[in-house]
Amino acid sequence: MRFRSMTAGLLLLGFLATLVFGAAAVDISGVWEMTTTQTPQGDMTADATFVQDKEAIKVSMTGPQGMEMKGEGTVKGQDVEWTVTISGGMGEFVLVYKGKVDGETMSGEVQAGDFGSFPWTAKKKK
Repeated sequence: MRFRSMTAGLLLLGFLATLVFGAAAVDISGVWEMTTTQTPQGDMTADATFVQDKEAIKVSMTGPQGMEMKGEGTVKGQDVEWTVTISGGMGEFVLVYKGKVDGETMSGEVQAGDFGSFPWTAKKKK
C-alpha cells in the first residue's frame, strides 16, 4: 500500500513538472498575414515577418504602399508583444502590439498613440 502511494505521488510530481517545465515553447518565426480592423482608414492588411530567439522577437512589417516597419518584442507563453516605430514627414509614430498566440493564429490589439487602439488578427503563411 505504501509503495502504491509513493508511486502515485511520483507520477503526479512528474506530470506537474512536465506541465511547468516541459511545455512546448511557442515559436512564431515566419511570415504572418495580419489584418488590423476598425481603423480610421478601414481594415488594413500587412505581412509581418518574425525572427525569434527564445523569448525575444524581431519583426519586420510591410504595410500600405509598401511602407516598411521594424521592431522588437517578446513572446512569453502564449502572450506576444512588440513595438514598431514609423518615421515620416510628421516625425516618429509608435505602434504597440499586444496579443495571444493560438497555434498558427494570433489576435490582440494595437495601441496607435493618441489615435486609440484597434483589434488585429494574424494567420501564419504556409
